[in-house]
Amino acid sequence: MYQRPELQTIISRLQEPPHMIQVIMGARQVGKTTLIKQLLDTHTEPYHYASADAVPAGDSSWLRAIWEAARLRYVQNKTQSYLLVLDEVQKISNWSEEVKRLWDEDRFYDFNIKVVLLGSSRMLLQSGLSESLAGRFETMYLTHWTYTEIEAAFGLGADQYAWYGSYPGSMAFLEDEQRWKRYILDSLIEPSISRDILMLTRIDKPALLKNLFELACHYSGQIVSLNKMLGQLVDAGNTTTLSHYLQLLHSAGLLSGLENYTPSRVRQRASSPKLQVHNNALFSVMQSTSFQDARANLPLWGRVIESAIGAHLVNQSIKSGFKLYYWKDRNAEVDFVLERGDQLVALEVKSNLTRQHNGLAAFRKQYPHARTLLIDNRVLTWQEVLGSDPLTWF
Repeated sequence: MYQRPELQTIISRLQEPPHMIQVIMGARQVGKTTLIKQLLDTHTEPYHYASADAVPAGDSSWLRAIWEAARLRYVQNKTQSYLLVLDEVQKISNWSEEVKRLWDEDRFYDFNIKVVLLGSSRMLLQSGLSESLAGRFETMYLTHWTYTEIEAAFGLGADQYAWYGSYPGSMAFLEDEQRWKRYILDSLIEPSISRDILMLTRIDKPALLKNLFELACHYSGQIVSLNKMLGQLVDAGNTTTLSHYLQLLHSAGLLSGLENYTPSRVRQRASSPKLQVHNNALFSVMQSTSFQDARANLPLWGRVIESAIGAHLVNQSIKSGFKLYYWKDRNAEVDFVLERGDQLVALEVKSNLTRQHNGLAAFRKQYPHARTLLIDNRVLTWQEVLGSDPLTWF
């Protein structure tokens, strides 16, 4: 079974004394539980794994019961340490306060219990961590799989990766595209929205959230004003509501609304978002065509490529910490802008789209210190970009 690089990182961290809670975050179906199973298969000391997936949200006593059982086994086994893994912990109300209390008790009574928390709602996890567990944790964000990982694990080519995306569980259905689409819709999208957002966050207009998600996936890679989206959505309310819902979808690892790059943060936040899925399967599943037909449709395939590159950059920005934008000034446009400290990298994707690309020269004129990259089939190919670490571009 393929092992993601993060496995060795978490193994290394757990070999240290338990001075930090390990928190693994990531969207649904990116392999968090599989990663932990691989960890436990090689773990030599006693452990216990428990999931809060089916536990009532208000039952905070579940956490203490699981933790107390781990303490009992630690004492009875007389081992040097004991590993406790709690999955989907963000679904328990006031989970962070209870974890803080139990963790601090372990430190006081010298219980050598190591703790790993897993969760699929980054926003809710980070909120609890920052409010109650400051100084007691370190995080690891498990991104959607990269092209390099999917190629190594499943043998997919770049074209297939660009269309089918990178959900490992969907790889078994690639020979039957309709079955693949049903799997993405029913087993990935529906639980991500219904269980990771609607059940855990107050949403006044759930139908609007779902409609916004579908619309944004369809237009992935394109700049769409919030006012224009208001006109295409029923009962849309106002742009503030749409902006909030986009942030929730981002926190669930589904899609983002990239901002226009400008040194003025006020103008940046007021810009029209560039919609971008985190996994290109979410873009493709919203199209009415098949992989073969999309490959033959050059304008559509150009959108597929640009969205796939954007998905790669979004995931790497979350993992590596650089900021991701687009840039548009009058008629000049740059597809992606990466910012790391005072360093800038501008990327222009020249795929099979018919529009002219003159944005890099205009961007370089405004920001002479920026590095610029043109992605085409003559210099830097889109396949190379999907296999690259963006940190090497700075």
